[in-house]
Amino acid sequence: MVTITNPLPRLRKAHRHNAETIRKDPLAELSGSLGDLGTLLPILTALVISRSISLPATLLFTGAANIITGVAFGIPLPVQPMKAIAAVAIARKFTLEENAAAGIIVASLVGVLSVTGLISYANKITPIPVVKGIQVGAGISLSVSAGTNMLTPLSWTGPWWGDNLLWALFAVILLLSTFAYPKVPYALIIFSLGILLAILSPKNHDPTSAVIDIPVLHPSGEDFWKALTTASLGQLPLTILNSVIAASALASDLLPSPPYPPAPTVTELGVSVAAINLVACWFGGMPICHGSGGLAGQYRFGARSGSSIIFLGTLKLLLGIVAFFHPEPIVSVLSKIPASLLGVLIFAAGIELAKVGESVNTNARDLRILDRENSWDGKRLKEVDDREKNERFMVLLVTMSVVLAFKNDAVGFAMGLAWHWGFKVAHKVEEWRDQSNGRPFWRRVNHRYGEGMGLLAHEESDRVA
Repeated sequence: MVTITNPLPRLRKAHRHNAETIRKDPLAELSGSLGDLGTLLPILTALVISRSISLPATLLFTGAANIITGVAFGIPLPVQPMKAIAAVAIARKFTLEENAAAGIIVASLVGVLSVTGLISYANKITPIPVVKGIQVGAGISLSVSAGTNMLTPLSWTGPWWGDNLLWALFAVILLLSTFAYPKVPYALIIFSLGILLAILSPKNHDPTSAVIDIPVLHPSGEDFWKALTTASLGQLPLTILNSVIAASALASDLLPSPPYPPAPTVTELGVSVAAINLVACWFGGMPICHGSGGLAGQYRFGARSGSSIIFLGTLKLLLGIVAFFHPEPIVSVLSKIPASLLGVLIFAAGIELAKVGESVNTNARDLRILDRENSWDGKRLKEVDDREKNERFMVLLVTMSVVLAFKNDAVGFAMGLAWHWGFKVAHKVEEWRDQSNGRPFWRRVNHRYGEGMGLLAHEESDRVA
């Protein structure tokens, strides 16, 4: 069950960190706040055009969620679409009620698992190499999807002068320059350029049929059943594994405490996902979660505190107010941001997420030696022999490969666990063999009770020829 503690000390620490970070490096925080938009904007726009969500409600509620999480946790925790639900909603043209029902079901189940402590228990028994395998798999999948869906369809000169491979090449060169000049606000530059090119793009005269009001929805039993059987069941393991367990692990890896505020626990993330969706979905808001890919993207482009997403949330709130009266210009601009620029943003975010796998045998969480206050000094680590290093890497590799092969985190999770426990069983078998002097059980002799066995009796295998 959830233990309730006084939140004020944590809120003060988060506020202090937010204020110090934005004062020290405001451009990096502003740039980092935009690091996740490459994933958010295409899905948001597609759902708006298909009338599966309300644009004003989504902007207002996701903006509020950004601000609340930034204040509460003090780290750049993203607010992302529930991708499995979004994919089904776009493909099947979900109504507002069906999409809301899908989000409400997932939020309710995640909330129950969180407050009962089951998610926390699952996090404790899940081996770190399995978690990192899911992260690496998600990162590579993100980068591959950027290349396949956004960059591959482009040519050197098309589809128009503001969106082609030349712009992608420019974005890559600028990205490489940030290795030598890490203070360059890369995402801010790319996103601003994308907005400018979207405004200058050829006019599309097709009317945008967006939901411009904030409805109060009443999904029927049929809506809930359709959502459960087509979208929610596919989203649930993705939310638990990637948006809760993997996101909590990534936060502690990228932003260790100290000097950063404590990483949110899996229970806190689960309750956060449940609370946001159980409010927003009834009003046509997009089902959302906290993704490890979004955190990696925002971190890659400079975000180090909650101030970055507080800025992003404020921007969304303002756009939500505008969208309530004039949604067409917003949808038009967002839908025309060049894929060449968004693709490079997503690709870089995927690489940043996959990069966390390198620490599986160095300073992973389960290798850290903590002090009495459960904090790590950044130095003390458990010793790992070569065999254990190889096994940990193999578990990561298997988990990642299955995630990519089946495009399913749950299948990768199950196979990673099987590989992990396979190694554990092998160790036990070897220990048993050593204790029995290498003899298999069917050739062991019971010297105490063996009939006709003398004191000097031998097995045939014990005699020297």
